Amino acid sequence: MKRATFLVTHLLRGRWLLALGLLFLVAGTSACGQQRATPERSMTAYDRMLGLLYKGTVSTIQPTELATLLHEAPATGGGSVLLLDTRTPAEYKVSHLRGARFVDFENFRRLELKDVARTRPVVVYCTVGARSEQVGSWLREQGFRDVRNLYGGIFQWMNDGQTVVNAQGPTTDVHPYSVLWRPWLKTGNPVYEAK
Repeated sequence: MKRATFLVTHLLRGRWLLALGLLFLVAGTSACGQQRATPERSMTAYDRMLGLLYKGTVSTIQPTELATLLHEAPATGGGSVLLLDTRTPAEYKVSHLRGARFVDFENFRRLELKDVARTRPVVVYCTVGARSEQVGSWLREQGFRDVRNLYGGIFQWMNDGQTVVNAQGPTTDVHPYSVLWRPWLKTGNPVYEAK
């Protein structure tokens, strides 16, 4: 009870990130401090944090599955994946997934998609997947049937060894969103401004 009161107090005082961190540490361990495992791998602290951030309104897709889909889409003809980067202009300029269409998170409700078939698969992503989940939920409200959120966002994409690009071509640069999120990016070069 004391932990819950402490967390609520700090959330109300605007110390949500500290409280979120403490919450995933408390909630993420089972008896004797052991981590719970997923079928693919052991659950990490990052997985626990994402479990607390995600609301479950949009299905997720793992980076390796998306990479395969993007690689195979041209060969299958039609039905290619619509990939939407839902971050800020500065984040997108630093790097993004190849073929991604920029959707400014601040203005996503103004997105013009009347020419896009509601049956076309859509994958949304942002830094870790929280903002993109909101966009994905909105897309579902607009009638899109196959909307998925990139699990772990561009951070997990990079951490899993996938590539990103910018205006000059392939890069290892990734905008870390803020210094507080930066530690979750294990692979790549954190850059706050495009070169």
